[in-house]
Amino acid sequence: MFVQSVEFIRAHAKGNGNGGKAKTDISIYGQESNYTTWRLARMNLAIRGIDGQIAHGDTFHNDRHPDLKADFILANPPFNISDWGGERLREDKRWQYGVPPAGNANFAWVQHIVYHLAPASVAGFVLANGSMSSNPARA
Repeated sequence: MFVQSVEFIRAHAKGNGNGGKAKTDISIYGQESNYTTWRLARMNLAIRGIDGQIAHGDTFHNDRHPDLKADFILANPPFNISDWGGERLREDKRWQYGVPPAGNANFAWVQHIVYHLAPASVAGFVLANGSMSSNPARA
């Protein structure tokens, strides 16, 4: 996803893929709870010369970008996480479309992403096959 993100940034900086209008003020934000993955993400951006704010920490319980409203979101959240502490977040302001089940974080990820979208913005994210079904979640 990082490699494709770089291509996206380059295309928008030249005005391609953006209706011919140059877009040079692209910022990268993210958060990762796994320390090793967080370090790899930061290294990946650095070796490609991309300035990004990748925070380390638990996205649900310590959102490091709480006021961020993004024009584009590209995400690959972890699939079918059952131990995400959802029971402690029943009243969270991100749950605009209903409280996610405490035993599976898939719907919480979708709502977290939607919460951080600016008006008239776009998100693309990868989830497990069947993760948004109406059947009870199983990890």
